[in-house]
Amino acid sequence: MADAASGASASEAQAFKKNRPFSAFERMVAWRYLRSRRKEAFISVIAGFSFIGIMLGVATLIIVMAVMNGFRTELISRILGINGHMIVQPIDTPLTNYGQLAERLSKVAGVTMAIPLVEGQTLASGTAGAGTGALVRGVRPEDLAKMKAVSDHIKEGDLVGFATGGVAIGARMAEQLGLSAGGQITLVAPEGDVTPLGVNPRVKTYTVSAIFEIGMSEYDASIIYMPLEEAQLYFNAEGIVQSIELFVSNPDAVDELRQPLEAAAERQIFITDWRQRNKTFFSALEVERNVMFMILTLIVLVAALNIISGLIMLVKDKGSDIAILRTMGATSGAIMRIFFMTGAAIGTVGTFAGVLLGVIVCLNVESIRQFFSWISGTTLFNPELYFLSQLPADMNAGETVSVVVMALALSFLATIFPAWRASKLDPVQALRYE
Repeated sequence: MADAASGASASEAQAFKKNRPFSAFERMVAWRYLRSRRKEAFISVIAGFSFIGIMLGVATLIIVMAVMNGFRTELISRILGINGHMIVQPIDTPLTNYGQLAERLSKVAGVTMAIPLVEGQTLASGTAGAGTGALVRGVRPEDLAKMKAVSDHIKEGDLVGFATGGVAIGARMAEQLGLSAGGQITLVAPEGDVTPLGVNPRVKTYTVSAIFEIGMSEYDASIIYMPLEEAQLYFNAEGIVQSIELFVSNPDAVDELRQPLEAAAERQIFITDWRQRNKTFFSALEVERNVMFMILTLIVLVAALNIISGLIMLVKDKGSDIAILRTMGATSGAIMRIFFMTGAAIGTVGTFAGVLLGVIVCLNVESIRQFFSWISGTTLFNPELYFLSQLPADMNAGETVSVVVMALALSFLATIFPAWRASKLDPVQALRYE
């Protein structure tokens, strides 16, 4: 017989009895069982599909989790880039002393910037005649210059004209309205001037001094920045602001700043943070991420089940080999370890091949997206639907390790039953398989 067991001599049999668990001889026999022979072609095909299934399952898990992590990281960075980490609003009276209050709050340890803010909804129209809803945010020119998410991403124009009454709009809004830097944008507010005939909508035209592109399509298509004093006049809020936005050095430690901020305010205030304002959104992302992990784990599980079927067929095919090994003095534990290593090798190699494939795809995910967009002639992951202009991928070391451990555990567990069956065959029963 061509196998190692059939050609062993008496001296080799004595040496085999003294072998330690997972010895070189056991590994050699397990390796021979992995190699393809003509009569074992079907078994080898099953093993091949098991390997491919585990590799693709692990790679898919790593890629999907990395992309979802990338989405979450990019969304948080963009949302917190233009929205304050904490929002301070008055409870008792309108916020008229906003300048002094913003200065006091900015001196609290951990606060990097305090921005007085006026907000309002308007209808914006441009030279193309099209209209779109817009959120006007009135801020001081010096504060807008400090907001790096905006000031460092000016696509056209500059912020020089902003201080003299110009406005800054997003790139997608400019595209929708057919505007460029220096163009005229018309804003219509529902609450305007009070006349004897009622309240007339307020209509005013502004010069577009700058066009920014944050990279989050929802913001690029809906936000207009206006000088604070101009916004106060436009929304009939002279001398007051609605809130003060605070940017902090550690967004995850906002709870620790609540008491110092209340003490520094010296008045009754209501504080909300970014987690409260976006709780539903990020909770939905977390639920989706966990569900996707469980669903994609089924791919690895199916591939592990293929290992079971392949090993059971291999045990049946190697009945005579098992009989010879047992007559040479091999223990049931040695037989179990041989077939365990045979199946575990498929799972181990498949898992690490999947990790390699997943890492390669994650490092080139945007190039791959652009390639398939070019092949299909369509825009995959349209920014208007997925908020981001690029497909991000952020691999987490802890998640990658958990995927590897899970895949290896499923692969090892799948080999136990076939290996146990092989170890329970006595020489007489094993010879009957042939």
